Amino acid sequence: MSKILVVDDERNICELLNLYLVKEGYTVETAEDGQAAVEKFRSFDPDLVLLDIMLPKMDGWQVCREIRKSSNVPIIMVSAKGETFDKVLGLELGADDYVTKPFDSKELMARVKTVLRRAGCSADDNRQEVEHHNLYVSLTNYKLVVKGKQVDAPPKEIELLYHLAKNPNRVYTRDQLLDEIWGFKYFGDSRTVDVHIKRIREKLEGVSDRWAIRTVWGIGYKFETME
Repeated sequence: MSKILVVDDERNICELLNLYLVKEGYTVETAEDGQAAVEKFRSFDPDLVLLDIMLPKMDGWQVCREIRKSSNVPIIMVSAKGETFDKVLGLELGADDYVTKPFDSKELMARVKTVLRRAGCSADDNRQEVEHHNLYVSLTNYKLVVKGKQVDAPPKEIELLYHLAKNPNRVYTRDQLLDEIWGFKYFGDSRTVDVHIKRIREKLEGVSDRWAIRTVWGIGYKFETME
């Protein structure tokens, strides 16, 4: 049974999310400020965090940073701050998804299920690992190995890189990647993909001259091989 930590300074939202999540069979703990969230994260060891941004004592950005220092557990930010800047910042800090309040409960539950399924390794993929020169990506244990050394990366980055690398030279639009990686029709900004691609490229800079993640202008991206 998956464990979910809900972090929000509005008690009614915590209670509402707790109600929805328990009904779906999850074990839930809540925290109403950032400091308590970090402490609860360490003691509860959740499988996913639903994280508000505007929190007392420590805001959601800081909480996300603290969690990412020691864990790649999936984080979905749930916030009334709906500007593109806020969404992009959340993703750059390591969040896996961003939901704007007021949210639709069915959509949020769908996102939770998808993120947990992906983080737990979906059995739908026949092949769970892919290798190229100086690169190994595994969905079996969510591992990224570059030049023989394991590199820390959030689940969504690993999923996106795996998806591209296992289909070399195929061009994907941003919308295709949103649909196929996030697992359902994603009602978000296509810049979500751009942010993740940027972070992946930073981790893979100069790794190999036999392949590269290319931008196909006006369309999307592809994992291009020169082998």
